Amino acid sequence: MPRGRAAFSTTAVALVVAAVGAACTVGPSNRPAVVHDGDAPPVIATPPGAPPAAVRPLGAPEGARMSWSDCTSQTRFRLGDAAGTTMRFECARVSNNLDSPSRPGRGTTRIAVLKAGTGPVPLVVVNDINGEPGTLFAARLAQKLGPEVMGTFSLIGVDRRGTGESEHLQCVPESIRQRLIGFDPAAKDGAKINELLEIAREASQECMLDLDEQLPANDTWRTASDLNKVRELLGMQHLHAIGSGEGSRVLTVFAERFGDKAGRIVLDGSPDPAADGIGLAQAKAAAAEATFAEFAADCVKRGCALGSDPRKSVTDLLAKLDEKSLNSSDGIAVNSGSAMFTLVSALGERSAWPALGEALGKAAAGDPAPIAALLAPVIKNKSTVGSRFDGSLITACNDTTVRIPPDRAAQLIKEWNGRSPLFGPVFSQRLMWCGPWPVPSQPLPPVRAAGAGPMVVLNTAADPVTPPEGTKRTAEQLPGAALVTWQSSGHGALTGSGCVGAALKDYLVDGKMPANATVCPP
Repeated sequence: MPRGRAAFSTTAVALVVAAVGAACTVGPSNRPAVVHDGDAPPVIATPPGAPPAAVRPLGAPEGARMSWSDCTSQTRFRLGDAAGTTMRFECARVSNNLDSPSRPGRGTTRIAVLKAGTGPVPLVVVNDINGEPGTLFAARLAQKLGPEVMGTFSLIGVDRRGTGESEHLQCVPESIRQRLIGFDPAAKDGAKINELLEIAREASQECMLDLDEQLPANDTWRTASDLNKVRELLGMQHLHAIGSGEGSRVLTVFAERFGDKAGRIVLDGSPDPAADGIGLAQAKAAAAEATFAEFAADCVKRGCALGSDPRKSVTDLLAKLDEKSLNSSDGIAVNSGSAMFTLVSALGERSAWPALGEALGKAAAGDPAPIAALLAPVIKNKSTVGSRFDGSLITACNDTTVRIPPDRAAQLIKEWNGRSPLFGPVFSQRLMWCGPWPVPSQPLPPVRAAGAGPMVVLNTAADPVTPPEGTKRTAEQLPGAALVTWQSSGHGALTGSGCVGAALKDYLVDGKMPANATVCPP
């Protein structure tokens, strides 16, 4: 059990960049003393001539044991502006082994799940760990997928360990969250970067004190086990699922661990399986630059508040906020670091670009409220749901063995600044966030899923969250996978294209694989 402070709260309403070993004491001496920056798993090619596996049958639930209860009104409230739906929602709790490395197979964690739609076959939805909780993501997605898909499936959203209403983790004090998120994005020298490491150390110490053995049990490996428990309670022989972005990694790990239980699986973007933590960060910086160029062009076309040169406007805003930060009425500091955090986070959601441009423009005019509103779910704890930051940070640090010292980070900042001047320093700095955390004892397995059926992998041409080259490599490593690329920008292709929608319907509903290397127009 956690010690020192109460770490979580749970609610009656059920409803997701960063992961850790156990058996370590708290304090600066536990920070790794040497560089470890090579955690990419080996690339394992499909054996030549291996016949592709058949698409798994849908099947039907048999002996389902999930105890659902109506949560329609609560979910509509959480959906906010999207609450015009007449869809009914049901919620449940799933208990599974905590399975901390220090007590394997023991302890209990509770996972929140939500059912949207009335289709007979359950389709599990897993979101990015640093995105909105999976239950809320599934409730939104159910209103966007085509009638053929929703006539066949009911979506089952899952709040991943430590997120949403799945015993959400609250261990990083709000003041430390704000200091991490608001750290100067222009800082480049080793001495300054060392200050960032000290803030990260404070965060890790708080979490190790509060969470104890629960801390290293929040990772992708164990989340895959949670999905298998969900599958069992749904009464399904196979897990049919959609993974969004980093959530796709949960599904590839599931397929590696429980290959014979993996059904029809769609990966909407995926982390690069061939890159280590440094390579992933570098690719994200480059992808963010490419997506920002698309955002800027769209901004100019719409006549947004950033004027005719959005890049210059953003650069000027960051310099202005670096000199004097703004403070919102609820105590959120809007400075150069938190403004950049907002920009990076919102670039992936193309539909949010107008609001992003407006928020940045208002900050330039001295109004912090719009940016503060975008930051609030990450920074602030609510009575029922904690900040999204803590669960994301813990999972990400438990999923990577990369730990680098400040001088290495400073070197990377200089190297990446030329190629990605706006975003390179930011992603270099974020490598420091896991610096003081214990290195996990169990690396994630390579992407192979040899015992699973063929998957469909969706790619977006300019995706700042899961860069397209990494998603393409994921498809190449999965036996029989079909890659479908949408020639657009933003994070994810699930609902933006009729061409992609047709491929989803063919695969999920009819069991027909789309042609590999399909390209869908913008």
